[in-house]
Amino acid sequence: MALQDKYASLISAARAKAVGNLNVTEQDNVLYIDGKVGSSKDKDEIWSIYNTIDPDYRAGDVRLTLEVTDAPTSTEYTVKSGDSLSKIASKYDLKWKDIFEANKDLIKNPDLIQPGWKLKIPVKDKS
Repeated sequence: MALQDKYASLISAARAKAVGNLNVTEQDNVLYIDGKVGSSKDKDEIWSIYNTIDPDYRAGDVRLTLEVTDAPTSTEYTVKSGDSLSKIASKYDLKWKDIFEANKDLIKNPDLIQPGWKLKIPVKDKS
């Protein structure tokens, strides 16, 4: 777990940008991070974090394998009067928590959403 602590910010960023499952495993003093991201920009941002932690890539204790997928990671929904996270989630076959997690920057209280807000609706993982 020491490597997961050392690279916590890298793992967190990879999880935030991941499309579908992200595999994080530690074996023989090497941390393996494998998954798919939604764009080259996301991939570059994750590599930039890795570069901050290990600028010369000399530690050799991380194997970062990220594939860029063209699949969208979210769609946008504009909140209407009378909407709730549960009601919106049911339209997309999601749980209200999925939408809340994707919009934590905007939603402070999941019971209080405002008409006109543009919410990110995560695309359901089909794998």
